[in-house]
Amino acid sequence: MTDSAQEPQSRRVDTRGAVDLSALASNPASGQAQSGQTSQAAPAGGNAADSWAVAVQPQQLQQVVELSAQAPVIVLIFGADAASATMKTTLEDLVDAQQGRVLLAEIDSSAHPELAQSADQVPVATAFIGGRPVGEFDSSVPTEQLGQLVTQMVQMATQNGMTQKLPAQSSRAARDGATAEAPAEPELPPLHQEAQDALETGDYERAAGAYERAIKEKPDDEEAKLGLAQVKLLQRTSGVDVAHVRQAAADHPDDVSAQIAVADVDILGGHVEDGLSRLVRFIQTHFGDDRETARAHLVELYSIVGDSDPRVSTSRRQLARALF
Repeated sequence: MTDSAQEPQSRRVDTRGAVDLSALASNPASGQAQSGQTSQAAPAGGNAADSWAVAVQPQQLQQVVELSAQAPVIVLIFGADAASATMKTTLEDLVDAQQGRVLLAEIDSSAHPELAQSADQVPVATAFIGGRPVGEFDSSVPTEQLGQLVTQMVQMATQNGMTQKLPAQSSRAARDGATAEAPAEPELPPLHQEAQDALETGDYERAAGAYERAIKEKPDDEEAKLGLAQVKLLQRTSGVDVAHVRQAAADHPDDVSAQIAVADVDILGGHVEDGLSRLVRFIQTHFGDDRETARAHLVELYSIVGDSDPRVSTSRRQLARALF
């Protein structure tokens, strides 16, 4: 892990001007898109026939990952099996419902057997934000959890200043071979919408207040709890001098606050393993109130990263060994 005085990468994302991937999908120089899968991008504007699922070739992956600096990207490697068909259709519907806030890049492993051989299993999807992978999931994830994962990606992107919508990449009619309407984007509860609006303007205090009121009205509102935890992370890291934070942690290895500060910076910057491992190591070697403070903060970071993220599962096992 390299020390740097710069803000975490996710804060430095340039969201000006969405990139149209339709040329990428059909550019002969980059590899032909699969027949019937894509067409020229429809004008941006939320038409019900628009789609943000696009077929790409393996050699185009770097371009796709770079696009995740502007909006979250899910790369799906699918096969000809029933599980692949179900996962592909489900993700297409979920992504299209977001109307440009997420892109789904699809690769057919049957046309690229080398992918099927290298992947542990197919279908498999990897989520990217800010040029970095933030999670991987397969067909074992229930359909309802896929919806939660897509929503969390949009929330993470919004809270990191990525509010630009991508233009449509294809049409659902061309993709499905029939006229179809994209599912309507679910309407957020009023306080959740207030929080999202505040985040888009960088007003973290107002966003936190909206989520707190939502939790007060509905104590079991898990989405509001997650949103509040994410906003608090943004508040804690806003304007910090990363080099100073890291140096303070190096100079004071027994200071739980210093270690937590670096963990926060790491999580926000995409260095998830580093941030989680730092607190696990602190817990291994410290006891009393400081250990509990670190443990409680680590659990909060788990909720921010997401329980479905394999890095969280690994860290939970490490935490259990450290505690017991």
